[in-house]
Parts: sequence; C-alpha cells; structure tokens
Amino acid sequence: MSDEWSSRFCVPRSGIVHRFRLIELKAMGSRRKARESAMQLLYQYEFARQPIDELFETYWQHLRPNADESVRRYATRLVTGALEHLEEIDRIISEHAIHWRLPRMASVDRNILRIAVYEMLHEPETPKVVVIDEAIEIARRYSTYEATQFINGLLDAIRRDLEGGSPPGQRWTGTHG
Repeated sequence: MSDEWSSRFCVPRSGIVHRFRLIELKAMGSRRKARESAMQLLYQYEFARQPIDELFETYWQHLRPNADESVRRYATRLVTGALEHLEEIDRIISEHAIHWRLPRMASVDRNILRIAVYEMLHEPETPKVVVIDEAIEIARRYSTYEATQFINGLLDAIRRDLEGGSPPGQRWTGTHG
C-alpha cells in the first residue's frame, strides 16, 4: 500500500496503518469490520467528495483487497444508506447535540454517529443497544476517550427518543472535548 492511499483514509489513532491492522481486524466480527470500513469510507467521501463508485473501488482494491464479501456488502449498504438519508441523519444528530454543530465535531466522530443513526433508523434487525456499543468500540479505536463518552450519550438520547422514552427532540447536554 502506498503512502498516497494510506494518508487519504482514516487510520487508527496510533497512526500506524499496517494495512489497517488486518491481523486485529480478522479477530473481530464481520459486522464490526463492515462498520469500521463504512466509517473510513464516509470519512474519505467527506474529505474528497469523489464519486461513490470510485471511492468503493479505491478502498476495496487498495486498502481492503482481502475483505470478506459479507464485510463489503454490509459496509457498502451502510455507506450508501447513510448517504441517501444524510439530511435526515444529520438533522437527528443536530437536534440531539446541544452546543455542537456537525461541522464542529471531529470528522471521525461525526461519521461514526452517522453510521449508528442510519443503523438505528434503517437496520431494525440490529438492536439499538448493540449499535451504540459498536459505535463506542469504533470510537475507542479511532478517536479519543472523550469522544466515546460524547458518542455514547448522544446515541443513547437518540435511542430513547426513537423508542419513545423521552420527549421528542430532547437534546443531550453532555460535553465533547
């Protein structure tokens, strides 16, 4: 993998690429791998705004050429779904994140949130608490400790709202920093 490709995609916060640490990726479930890939793809899309087909081709051929087909399919479904529903997803995140506009959030955190909210809304076979846990684990790997708290609080507020357990549009007042 060339430095040109690795510098354009989100890598673990350790800064070490090692083909996205494929040894570690093999140990985790295919859904987690797909979610991580989806976050990396959305990060790249947001950064470069290249055509989505070109983005998928670049990612799967150069960065994850050995990814299982199930990982590719689910990651592709998450990315295309999140992009198709981006306005709705961003509105929901914005409604629940007091004092935090989307552009102020770290790109990694924003895209972890987008994938999780997409899953909560449009992938009903996955329990919302599992979606939240997965988002936190990805944030632990790619972001900061504070981000894990922010993501957990924000997604839990969204979950409660979606399940009817809190007043509509209740905003989470946690900090992110």
